[in-house]
Amino acid sequence: MTELELIIDFHKNSERQGPGSKKETLKALGFMDLPITQKLKVADIGCGSGGQTITLAQNLNAKITAVDLFPEFLSELNEKAKKFGLIEKIKTLEKSMEDLPFKNEEYDIIWSEGAIYNIGFENGLKKWKDYLKVGGYLAVSEITWITYSRPKEIEDFWKQEYPEVDTASNKIKLIENNGYSLVGYFYLKPESWIKNYYKPMKERFKAFLERNNNSSIARKVVDEHNAEMELYLKYKEYYSYGFYIARKN
Repeated sequence: MTELELIIDFHKNSERQGPGSKKETLKALGFMDLPITQKLKVADIGCGSGGQTITLAQNLNAKITAVDLFPEFLSELNEKAKKFGLIEKIKTLEKSMEDLPFKNEEYDIIWSEGAIYNIGFENGLKKWKDYLKVGGYLAVSEITWITYSRPKEIEDFWKQEYPEVDTASNKIKLIENNGYSLVGYFYLKPESWIKNYYKPMKERFKAFLERNNNSSIARKVVDEHNAEMELYLKYKEYYSYGFYIARKN
């Protein structure tokens, strides 16, 4: 297996592939003034195995198109949809977020938790705006500095990993400069990283290594995830995912 295949194998049976929670998905949803009677069209881009997709389907009168590049995650989501009786509300689509087959002004809501970084925050704002109806909502979570100064180690790490890392105020300027009005912002608290993401991750390490014969590449995957976790625990007061909810002008 390649390293990418091993990463997919490691994450595919998890509730989420990044920090977050049902509570925070619902909090973001709560900023939207949505029609009660109208059936909505929603795109969940970079849905992974669909923890948030299920929450959206359970709380919206909507047809949701759940998009991900990896079929392994979409298979997991389809199983969850069957389990919760939501198969009629969720359609999965195996596509790159760079190559979406959506029509102009097709969707009422575009949702993306922890995934917009794959095409870049501003690039995503620009591209996805075309798919939203006027007055439609965009909800994205994105790595964000939560203080105005921070230790050099963590600043250098994130600038190398993701040069678009920035403060919420600068992210909000980008949102407003690209034809949206901000309707809500908050950042994910440590519980969403530690309890909902890193704790289950640690619990999967042993079985992952065993089923992959404790190979050097599998150990590398575990080591890198451990390093990421330790970095967050050391510097969690300086960064998190910011959740941005905006309306298309």
